[in-house]
Amino acid sequence: MSANLSDLEKVIGHSFRDIKFLERAITHRSWVFENLPDADESTASAWANEVLEFLGDSVVGLAVAENLVALHPALDEGDLTLMKHHLVSTATLAKAGDGIEIGKFLRVGRGEEKTGGRQKRALLANTVEAVVGAVFLDSGYIAARGVVKRLIGEDIRAATPERSLDYKSLLQERLQAAKLSAPAYSLVRSDGPPHDRTFFVEAVWEGGRSSGEGQSIKAAEMMAARAALDSLASVQKN
Repeated sequence: MSANLSDLEKVIGHSFRDIKFLERAITHRSWVFENLPDADESTASAWANEVLEFLGDSVVGLAVAENLVALHPALDEGDLTLMKHHLVSTATLAKAGDGIEIGKFLRVGRGEEKTGGRQKRALLANTVEAVVGAVFLDSGYIAARGVVKRLIGEDIRAATPERSLDYKSLLQERLQAAKLSAPAYSLVRSDGPPHDRTFFVEAVWEGGRSSGEGQSIKAAEMMAARAALDSLASVQKN
């Protein structure tokens, strides 16, 4: 384990004063229950990485926000929020985890191993956040910010409002904030030949529905989510 941790320290660019922070950051709760015979929920909370993930989520968000403001001082809050949302997403952080092969450092239980836990996008993203949280506890914000920049610095520099649009995630967050369930998307129909097909999708949520079209089902879902956001914004104004 120590050799692996040394390798992980090298790829994230941080040498830990207390290596136990890093050990906890790579420990999934499934490993705790399989390796500590008398483990209960409180034991899992003390040994697994979920609390570090919670802390790291905030640290990553702050580091991203700080960098975006420095890079784009003239952008308004809406554009900065859109870019930040994209940069702290599971997709971006999982890609960063892939880049440093963080999955091979994970301590997971046998069940999680069998179901491909080391490759699960959400688990990779959560572990990246936990590692950032561990760095923060070990050496403070400046060190943690440095790790964030090393992991997703290229993404931060390349981010623009246009590249960051994810209407489906924004709609889900808006509904969750209103304590409503996530929207359901369904394919209504598709038109045109196979090489030039247009897809029509409907989004349904508590209290409303919207539609969208696109050259792929994903694009059509995105347009339906955008229409839903416009609809919700209109209702809010009234």
